[in-house]
Amino acid sequence: MPIKIPSTLPAYNTLRDEGIMMLKAEEAERQEIRPMRIALLNLMPKKIETETQFARLIAASPLQVELTLIRPTEHISKTTSQAHIGAHYEAFQDVKEQKFDGLIITGAPIEHLPFEEVTYWDEMVEIMDWTQTNVHSTFGVCWGGMAMLYHFHGIPKLMLEEKSFGCFPQENLSPISPYLRGFSDNFVIPVSRWTEIAQSDVDEVPDLVTLLGSDDTGPCLIEDPKHRALYIFNHFEYDSDTLKQEYDRDVAKGAPINVPMNYYPGDDPSKPPRNRWKSHAHLLYGNWIAEMYLTTPFDVDKIGSTVEDRRG
Repeated sequence: MPIKIPSTLPAYNTLRDEGIMMLKAEEAERQEIRPMRIALLNLMPKKIETETQFARLIAASPLQVELTLIRPTEHISKTTSQAHIGAHYEAFQDVKEQKFDGLIITGAPIEHLPFEEVTYWDEMVEIMDWTQTNVHSTFGVCWGGMAMLYHFHGIPKLMLEEKSFGCFPQENLSPISPYLRGFSDNFVIPVSRWTEIAQSDVDEVPDLVTLLGSDDTGPCLIEDPKHRALYIFNHFEYDSDTLKQEYDRDVAKGAPINVPMNYYPGDDPSKPPRNRWKSHAHLLYGNWIAEMYLTTPFDVDKIGSTVEDRRG
């Protein structure tokens, strides 16, 4: 799909070199269509890497997408230059009057903290409530999804004794879901977290539907129709070497870490890892955008106040 992002964003050249169609502002304006407006609330420390990963995935359908990068208003990133943040990010308080077709809330390396102890939790609550009036469909990823489940349904995140780390098989539990069009019965997905959501807690909420899951790592993808949201706790967006980078970092620090399961050939970290999740990653995000396109109001101002189902 043609994706509209600033040509100064590092992701622009990376994705262009991968053959993804990039649109400059003047080119987008010549197309007589309404672009899908998708925002990325990026809470990850490696912001440039995360921007590129999600921009790549939302380029998985033939629709034009306009990507807006958002940050918590008062939180100052310590790992990404303020020049980059200032040039490419909007503070939430500056965009909260706008409407978006979609919002992705990323994970964050703060899963050991109770939600209420996160420095920007009050604004996160405001953002999650804002999605119900200003966003047509929200995709919460890892900590972002757990935060939404906790806020909307009171479901807690549970600490694990050992980190779930590696590529774990997942089962397709709802083959008829429009979000899983083209999915295999089972596949692997990168997992990297110290917390989990209990399926038994999900089962207590009739509105929630588990679409993907694993006996080893619990629910993977949950649909929340009432709040027009999807929650995924694993990492389809990861690059081939993301788990390797995490493993090498912890080894260099002397931190306790296991070799990521089912990731390196023969579980041998001296060998290059293999990517076995990319096709399903593009399918999921492409299906999300397609479903969003079929149901979002054509008039952006009506987002949050009505749902126009154009599938029938």
